Amino acid sequence: MKIEFVKYQGTGNDFVMIDNRSGKWNDLAIEDIRRICDRRFGVGADGLILLNSHSKLDFEVDYYNSDGSKSFCGNGARCAVAFAKTLGFNTSLTHFIAIDGEHEASQKYETVSLLMKDVSLVRKQEEDYIIDTGSPHYIQFGPVEHLHVYELGKKIRYSDQFRAEGINVNFVEIVGVKHIRVRTYERGVEDETLSCGTGVTAAALAYAVKENLHGEQLIDVSTSGGDLKVHFSRTGDMEFERIFLIGPAKRVFEGTFGE
Repeated sequence: MKIEFVKYQGTGNDFVMIDNRSGKWNDLAIEDIRRICDRRFGVGADGLILLNSHSKLDFEVDYYNSDGSKSFCGNGARCAVAFAKTLGFNTSLTHFIAIDGEHEASQKYETVSLLMKDVSLVRKQEEDYIIDTGSPHYIQFGPVEHLHVYELGKKIRYSDQFRAEGINVNFVEIVGVKHIRVRTYERGVEDETLSCGTGVTAAALAYAVKENLHGEQLIDVSTSGGDLKVHFSRTGDMEFERIFLIGPAKRVFEGTFGE
């Protein structure tokens, strides 16, 4: 098995991209995905994306976590848009489908702006928040600099409440006006990642609820891998529309995996 791939990263969240418009890799096994994403014996990545053809939209983003499970990935989708541009797609405005439905995105240079799904439910759990932004997220506010994210995130992710389906766990610190820092334990990767797009988005929405921000908002978000922005309109008590995840998507290298 020899697979041609391109490696991309979005604020340190890294992905193996495979052009699968021909359908050649439709039957790629979970074991293959795990092996490719392995950081010691494979290419090394937080996830793998098959860019598939689509009959009505520009393309399909078929995302797999490094353990082979499927979900939506905001940073992965942004990187897929950048990858699609190299394949000839017009990404100044593009429309694609992912596991959570249709998305719109635009690219200018290395910056990709991704339209996320509307959010109409924010659950409070004592002082914490639970929000689904394409993937489910748990948000806890407090200092993050010296936090043991792996241990604390794993404890919440594998608690009785979330063990069955899993949840991503975000630790969020308010560092300024409309500026937050986020560290994330990602399910599927089962470790802290340098950045998580859906987590950053969920954290920004939770911040708006916590700070009682309404209307159109732009939140700056710092992660261990770089800076992102989340732009949205809060149209109701727990309702958010036109949510955009904005940030860089960069090519790292290309190669061939396997023999």
